[in-house]
Amino acid sequence: MTEKTRFPAGHDMSAAGLTDAATSRRAMLGLILGAAAAGFMPGRARAQGASPEAAQKIADHFSSVKSMMGEFMQFSPRGDQTSGKFFIQRPGKLRFNYDDPSPIRVIADGANVVIGNLKLKTWDIYPLSKTPLSLLLADRIDLQHQMIRDVQQSSDLTTIVMGDKSIFGDQTITLMFDPKTNDLRQWTITDNQGKDTSVMIFNVKTGVHFDEKVFSIPYDDVRRPSTIRRN
Repeated sequence: MTEKTRFPAGHDMSAAGLTDAATSRRAMLGLILGAAAAGFMPGRARAQGASPEAAQKIADHFSSVKSMMGEFMQFSPRGDQTSGKFFIQRPGKLRFNYDDPSPIRVIADGANVVIGNLKLKTWDIYPLSKTPLSLLLADRIDLQHQMIRDVQQSSDLTTIVMGDKSIFGDQTITLMFDPKTNDLRQWTITDNQGKDTSVMIFNVKTGVHFDEKVFSIPYDDVRRPSTIRRN
């Protein structure tokens, strides 16, 4: 079972979600538990299977980046757009701060992922290992691993699709890289219903040193016994 904890927060990932808790919750869960790729890169050339050596070179380059920060634009399954700043540190750590008026924060500390609504003062918590984000935040992407579903390459994009039915069901995470620089451009998570949430990143800085508090989860608040729910 996946543990979910409600802390004074909620999910509000869609543009209209700030006034609709249910809508925002579904959109935010799309980021954590599922979304899909191909649609948000205009002008893609037709993709073909990438050579194992070229694809692994890109994956190794991405894995070598142990920390990064920058800005993001997120597209919900409904097409709503939200933006903010992101912070990533391998292995397993991530933080999303959404721009105002969104009160949403997403934090992964290497063990769990939490989604917090600072306005409603509620939180939901999930084991990181049970979400496709664990693949994005892994120390290394091995393209020979059973979690690799597909690798495609075009003139302007290399796409790696990852998933594990035994852990995530039909959920997948698709990473899209610039084949010239080997830099990550976007990732998309596809949920079990085939709904996509995509995140495009830009103004990225790598090799950043973060304070430990950046990826700190307020467990005292998140795990209040009266707020814990289980699926």
